[in-house]
Amino acid sequence: MKPLNIADNFVALDDINGARPLNVDSKFWESLEKGDFGDFSRLISFFSFDDDWQTWEKHPNGEEFVFLIEGDITLLLESNGRLSEVVMDAACSFVIVPKDTWHTANVRKSAKMLFVTPGEGTEIRAR
Repeated sequence: MKPLNIADNFVALDDINGARPLNVDSKFWESLEKGDFGDFSRLISFFSFDDDWQTWEKHPNGEEFVFLIEGDITLLLESNGRLSEVVMDAACSFVIVPKDTWHTANVRKSAKMLFVTPGEGTEIRAR
């Protein structure tokens, strides 16, 4: 076995404690939406950000773990018509975004982040 790179291989977690890598290529998101990767309950993913997120998203099927590896962002959370801000400027800090909460981010300094997301049913709206 050799180690994989999280930027090139996300990880699918299932409900029976299984984990498997998913190759992130140019067709990854299309394949994910079509269900080509089969059943899993959570997705571990990695992203680098230089600019503010372009959309809001929410996960109606569970909480999302948002982990800042490095950088400086302000996470915006909207729930029940109320907006709150969480500044994430310390490496290795994390936030658990509550189920069914709209969220986006302003990037104050280039950031690298890891996410554990209950992706099924994710909703996205324009910012």
